Amino acid sequence: MNKLKIWKNKYTKFKLKLSPQQNLFYGFFTYVIAGFILLSLPWLQKTDVAFIDNLFTATSAVSTTGLVTVSIFDSYNIAGQLVIMTLFQLGGIGYLTFTTFMLLSTTRRITHWHKKLLNCEFTLPVTIKIKDFLKSVILFTVIMETIGAILFFIAFYNNGMPVGESIWNSIFHSVSAFCTAGFSLFNSGFTGYVDDGFVNFIIAFLAIAGSLGFIVVTDLVLWIKDRTHQLSFTSRIIFIGFAFLLSFGFVFMYFFEPTITVLDGSARLYAAFFQTMSAMTTVGFNTVDYGSYSIPIILVTIFLMYVGASPSGTAGGIKITTLSAVFAIMKSRLRGSKEITFLGRKILFERLYIATSSFIFYTSLIFIFTLALTFTDDFSLEKSLFEVSSALGTVGLSMGITGDLSSIGKMLLIMIMFIGRLGVLTFGLAIWSKSLQKEQPRHMEDDIAV
Repeated sequence: MNKLKIWKNKYTKFKLKLSPQQNLFYGFFTYVIAGFILLSLPWLQKTDVAFIDNLFTATSAVSTTGLVTVSIFDSYNIAGQLVIMTLFQLGGIGYLTFTTFMLLSTTRRITHWHKKLLNCEFTLPVTIKIKDFLKSVILFTVIMETIGAILFFIAFYNNGMPVGESIWNSIFHSVSAFCTAGFSLFNSGFTGYVDDGFVNFIIAFLAIAGSLGFIVVTDLVLWIKDRTHQLSFTSRIIFIGFAFLLSFGFVFMYFFEPTITVLDGSARLYAAFFQTMSAMTTVGFNTVDYGSYSIPIILVTIFLMYVGASPSGTAGGIKITTLSAVFAIMKSRLRGSKEITFLGRKILFERLYIATSSFIFYTSLIFIFTLALTFTDDFSLEKSLFEVSSALGTVGLSMGITGDLSSIGKMLLIMIMFIGRLGVLTFGLAIWSKSLQKEQPRHMEDDIAV
């Protein structure tokens, strides 16, 4: 017992010496290793699964990506599937979110260390208190996933699935959809539901709710409780950007993608909307085969995966707010304006600095890892670029090459999925920065979160 206490004290001191970024790095890394060890246990598997595939699955789950090299249903029993679901649930709501919420529930106070980590992982406006934010995250997650599970059960049961199967599939896919994890117990994904409006609605409902971000959710909850509360500048940008990108992608999918234009009536409408929504929210489910996509729509999909949805949510990508900030810089430069503004609001230099750094680093990683994958695996450029973009954006969509990757190719994707979940700047700061102890400031009400 004394040795255990000594090791515990040493570990606590070690954590306190680390920066918030390094704590997040080691926190998510611990999740991955724990998941890898559990999935490697023979009694959690239906068939022998290689170590590299267990590591790939664990990383994909923690990063809420959804790319898989083996069939989840055929490879892992229900206990293994439960481990995978737990991993993407933890990865979806964020490191320390649940434990900090429990700490608040019992002691009604959180330590300065917890505050630093949460401020680092979630860039919050000053109008939103951490306590309110955490309550909104947990409560909203429980409510949405419960509603999703009930709706999925109705859909699966009505389609002839046995009760027991329907219950487990409903829970698993509800958590997966809300966390935008993209994991499915169906080997063909949701391609069998391309014309099922109810199933399409359930997934879209959950994925959009999760990807819009907990900032928006907390903002809306506060507004409902107190109508004098003003929606933050970040929330307004997210709403506008999300609507624009969703419309943009839908038009291209509906009118120009051959695999969708051949569909009849409502199926075509559902497919165009679903594929756009899936790429944007980074939920990673599909109702059509991406392997047969035309080159122009592959590029449109890559762009949607590249942008993603909003900060402090379950989605990946560079985020709508970062794209908005970069666009604001370009617009102001073209107009010869000294001030950088968006929607009539001035954006602080610090936020522009973060946005441009994120934009450059993110784009560079896509180039570097795509180049590396073309050396390790013999796939076409568009398939390699699509796979890397999906992995870094924690999307989970694939053109069918994930299971055929070499061991080195799988390791490359494991690395980039982990970076994508951690965030490119958080990863960079955790690895390279020598002055990380300074706490990140929260952005002002009229500033933008990036």
